[in-house]
Amino acid sequence: MESFLIKAAQLLLSLSILVIIHELGHFLTARLFKIRVNKFYLFFDAGFALFRYKPKKSQTEYGIGWLPLGGYVKIAGMIDESLDTAQMAQPVQSWEFRSKPAWQRLLVMIAGVTMNFILALFIYSMIMFKWGDAYIDMQKSAFNFSEIAQKAGFQDGDIILSADGKKIIRYDDVDFIRIIDAKQVTVLRAGSEVTLNLPSDFMQQFMSAKTSFGEIITPTVIDSIIPNTPAAHAGLQKGDSLVSINNQETASHYDFVTSLRENKSKEIQLGFYRNDSLHQLAVNVSELGQLGFSNKYPPVSVKTFGFLESIPAGIDYGVKKLSSYIRQLKLIFTKEGAENLGGFVTIGSLFPEKWNWKTFWEMTAFLSLILAFMNILPIPALDGGHVLFLLYEMIARRKPSEKVLINAQIVGMILLLGLLLVANGNDVYRLIFE
Repeated sequence: MESFLIKAAQLLLSLSILVIIHELGHFLTARLFKIRVNKFYLFFDAGFALFRYKPKKSQTEYGIGWLPLGGYVKIAGMIDESLDTAQMAQPVQSWEFRSKPAWQRLLVMIAGVTMNFILALFIYSMIMFKWGDAYIDMQKSAFNFSEIAQKAGFQDGDIILSADGKKIIRYDDVDFIRIIDAKQVTVLRAGSEVTLNLPSDFMQQFMSAKTSFGEIITPTVIDSIIPNTPAAHAGLQKGDSLVSINNQETASHYDFVTSLRENKSKEIQLGFYRNDSLHQLAVNVSELGQLGFSNKYPPVSVKTFGFLESIPAGIDYGVKKLSSYIRQLKLIFTKEGAENLGGFVTIGSLFPEKWNWKTFWEMTAFLSLILAFMNILPIPALDGGHVLFLLYEMIARRKPSEKVLINAQIVGMILLLGLLLVANGNDVYRLIFE
């Protein structure tokens, strides 16, 4: 229960920061062009609000809604999710959104995603400044591969050198997406370079099987133990080297994890070294196929940055992270992509069980990139939908009718609601049946 609350608190704080920054972009730009903003809300206040406040001599009401699905600024004279047709039936006022030139309205609409994108790059830069850039060098790391990867031609012990001719440097999700989305991957095998031609549906295969690509060949050495887990109850200690399960040698951590999964909810005989002495111990494996410890991985390369140096480093990493996300987004329209969509439970599970500021800010930056990109898609009800109609107006020299805008807003809201139901429905299904 405690870990759930910590994850939920991190998710809520992260989303609050992102929503406020996004809506602040719309708010400040609107006020810059002397457009009236009637409401500025964190979360939606359908029916009632948890908090509301309107300063004296202010035209804006500030508040916190009860439905944590986003937030909004209600800009006067604009067709938005409120579908306030009564306001639009009144004579046009000089302080309304609809009375301003198209270029000003365009800047108001793109300000939210711009703020989210800038925020993500700023956070990544500050992570580089505070913690540096830590990664495992792929050019020095041999792998054990999953069955799907082996069918594509990878062999245990391969060192991955490049994907589609571009060097693979880091052991992280960005470079892994480049690998499984590539047409060709070059590996170092027994001292020789070998080029593999990957199947076109390689990424879909992983999504469908819900399995990993592989794991760096490394021994199983306990780095830390999670309290109240089988490892803790059995008396295992930091530094123990785990070498066998049921008298079967586990030469690598990948072999060890695979064997554990084959023994879910069973008692195993665990062989391990402690202080150069071999021991045997009976341990109960959890129903998830885990003992409850973190493994000591190979040494991590850390590059440190001064304040000014951290800015281009953070921008470069943020752009690569966004590119990696866009690569995956195309799969949303496949069967495997739809099945792997996740809602708030999936997002919340990405945060650690114990509060970790570095991980929190990494996740917040990544979610900020996602929010920026998704919002700029040309879908009615999103910022990108408004931008699309504004670009049409600037090119065609005439505005779309209010009826068209209202109908588009309704269609967009239905599409978004459907996507929200599918994503969170997948979460519920996985909680019950997986």
